[in-house]
Amino acid sequence: MDVTRVTLPGVAAVYQCVTRDGRRFGVLVEKSGRRRLLVYDPAKPDTPLQAITLEQREADQLADILHSGPVLDRLARLERRFAEFTEAAR
Repeated sequence: MDVTRVTLPGVAAVYQCVTRDGRRFGVLVEKSGRRRLLVYDPAKPDTPLQAITLEQREADQLADILHSGPVLDRLARLERRFAEFTEAAR
């Protein structure tokens, strides 16, 4: 997937994503922390067909769903790797 970040100074950042098959979507991250998922019109690539507003908790839940593993599992894996590195450094 190709991801491009565009800054709207003082307002937001837009992450425009293009999938391998050419589908476009975006994530608008406002300074307030609110996020909007943008689904673009295939016929007009710069025109969102729909914007879905997510509160912070909803965005976190969606990120957890999209990620390959739950946050607690990823944290436990990082803790194990950190312990391995500190043991190897001794």
